[in-house]
Amino acid sequence: MKILVINCGSSSLKFQLIDSESEQVICKGLCERIGIDGSRIVYTPEGKNKITVETPMPDHNKAIELVIEALTNKENGVVSLDEIGAVGHRIVHGGEKFTKSVVINDEVIKAIEDVSDLAPLHNPANLIGIKACQKAMPGVPMVAVFDTAFHQTMPENAYLYGLHYSYYEKYGIRRYGFHGTSHSYVSKRAAEILGKDIKDLKLIVCHLGNGASVSAVKGGKCIDTSMGLTPLEGLIMGTRTGDIDPSVVEFIMKKENLSVAEVNNILNKKSGVFGLSNELSSDFRDLEDGYLNGNEGAKRAVDTFAYRVVKYIGAYTAAMGGVDAICFTAGVGENSGFTRKIIIDGLGFIGASLNEEANTVRGKEEIISNPDSKVTLMVVPTNEELAIARDTYALCK
Repeated sequence: MKILVINCGSSSLKFQLIDSESEQVICKGLCERIGIDGSRIVYTPEGKNKITVETPMPDHNKAIELVIEALTNKENGVVSLDEIGAVGHRIVHGGEKFTKSVVINDEVIKAIEDVSDLAPLHNPANLIGIKACQKAMPGVPMVAVFDTAFHQTMPENAYLYGLHYSYYEKYGIRRYGFHGTSHSYVSKRAAEILGKDIKDLKLIVCHLGNGASVSAVKGGKCIDTSMGLTPLEGLIMGTRTGDIDPSVVEFIMKKENLSVAEVNNILNKKSGVFGLSNELSSDFRDLEDGYLNGNEGAKRAVDTFAYRVVKYIGAYTAAMGGVDAICFTAGVGENSGFTRKIIIDGLGFIGASLNEEANTVRGKEEIISNPDSKVTLMVVPTNEELAIARDTYALCK
């Protein structure tokens, strides 16, 4: 079966066509600047060069049309429309209702709409993608794969905030966690690499990129994760603050005469390593270059980011009563030996010992700890699209 994986953002749409049997990517691409001037689709069919088409994309319906055209056109297409057996959609927030992936029907769509206020930048775009695909491919089964689902195994004492309990009862205010598809894939793959049953392992997964989160996975189940009600909580990120005293919001509002929305924009889009580096960059590659060239802002940003990662690893080691392996994944985790080393240098208290040569790896599976390390250190590239395709196939075969 050919599975089309769709990941809709507010002004973008990522896609991959995956063969469910071989798990090979047949085509992948990105629609950029949807609803904005200068929109284009960029895609790479298997075995061919990257193709870029600049064309108006007023909405996601048009973007889906262009994706289907790219996949099926006579010159560079890779499939006929009737060969697409199912569509898997990444959905950011599933609230408490969804603990696993589900086939999409009217009830599921309604449930996603009901929790859209918990992810106002993401769920509405995800829904647009679903409806656009339903319109373009009527009768093709579709599956919702939730970022929050993997973390629904967290116990109550891990997901509750110290708020009055009525706010949880009335509005569902609690920690949900995100990047769940990545944390699930990486933890399972780590167990395979180690040749052990995941039920016997205590794993910490560090999904480190522009968005970043850490999870504690005990016996194959998430027992805690760093992101919260929204993806703003937890680690310092590219432009997000991560953990912060909530009183800071009121303080800045009064000092700068700003609205809640304006301060929220600062916390989400003008903070993190971008803000700490005095707006040098939110890209960790730029920060690494700056750090090595003596830029104080870059050093401040990277060191503070790494310190937060070490703190979460320490906390989750305590929460699980130990740790067998720490997995680094996502853009920074997979590719920056420099950042990994700064983090691992802070993990001597758990007996972590880094193999400097192995740590030069980029984007490949590798054990980067020394043989005498008390905890296994691993680079495990994430593959959220494959995880979505696997769930979709399992529900639609």
